[in-house]
Amino acid sequence: MTGVYVAVTLLAGSRGWAGYLQAFAEASMVGGLADWFAVTALFRRPLGLPIPHTAIISERKDQFGATLGEFVQENFLSADNIADRVRAFRPAERAAAWLTVPENADVVARHAANAAIAVADLVRDEDVHRVLAEEIEAAVNALPLAMIAGRVLRIMTTEHRSDELLEAMLHALGRFLDDNQAALRERFGAEAPWWLPGALEDRIFERLLDGVRTLLRDADNQPDHVVRARFREWLEELTERLEHSPELQSRAEQLKRELLDHAELRSWTSSMWGEVKATLRSEASGADSKLRTSLADAAAAIGRRLATDDALRSRIDEFVEAAARALANQLHEEAAELISGTIARWDAGQASFKLEALLGRDLQFIRINGTVVGGLAGLLIHLLTRTIT
Repeated sequence: MTGVYVAVTLLAGSRGWAGYLQAFAEASMVGGLADWFAVTALFRRPLGLPIPHTAIISERKDQFGATLGEFVQENFLSADNIADRVRAFRPAERAAAWLTVPENADVVARHAANAAIAVADLVRDEDVHRVLAEEIEAAVNALPLAMIAGRVLRIMTTEHRSDELLEAMLHALGRFLDDNQAALRERFGAEAPWWLPGALEDRIFERLLDGVRTLLRDADNQPDHVVRARFREWLEELTERLEHSPELQSRAEQLKRELLDHAELRSWTSSMWGEVKATLRSEASGADSKLRTSLADAAAAIGRRLATDDALRSRIDEFVEAAARALANQLHEEAAELISGTIARWDAGQASFKLEALLGRDLQFIRINGTVVGGLAGLLIHLLTRTIT
């Protein structure tokens, strides 16, 4: 426009049509210059001059950050806005549709298994061993062993299960005699008097063995046999002592302490965690493993349940919405502080330069538009002036 103005002024002057073109070019220079000044003043001082109300972005960067943070906080991250968005999203319905796809259920199973491995690797083995040992010790110490044994025997006696126990013992004893007859005969011979003839010794052993077998058979077949009666009496007496005898209860506590102090138990608790980790790693690595298959089936079952249970979907949606609302309320102030604090840490000059470079194309069109609008305004003023005069 400056070039047009100079050319028109030198070649044609201000008469006739040249006056209109000269007025247009003159006003265009003013409009372009004014827009250049206005746009430049937003980002830096024009020509480096300390003109008031220039370099606005650099000077008011912190205030701009605080205002932007409050704007985002109030209009985008408010609890009501987030809750409305969550409600429109329908998380339970979308989750149901996603989980019912077998490939997606497999993805959930894979990630769940990998997460379990990651958690297992994150925990120190020494801590797990200590916790396991402490939990087992606490559980065993909390058990009233004698009283539990007494209650079990009481239940067996009340439900007449003691006869089944006796019969099992009788059968086991009979098998023991049959399987160890030669060893028993040898032991009997070692204990018999030296002067007893061998044939008579064999005869006595056979009679004794037959007598024991007959006793076992009669006790097994006769419901009112004296052995059964004595066993019931002994069991009732033992039950009563286990439930009320301080001596037996003290003995049971001693047995628990001996069990807890046993080296084999400590070794077992130490190796148990290693076996669990090894099994978990092996199961999680295989796509067809029982763990992965079970997790995938569980995920798919959850999806099917969500798809058919309207009440459950409604409760889940309400829970997610309430959680989102609570999170928004919790982080309401932090969101504004995050934005304002981030902008406050920016270098003012660098931030202004980057913003100007980002808007560069639009800023150029602002200057062009200002030049054109200024020229049209000057042309209109020149036309009105000629008309009036």
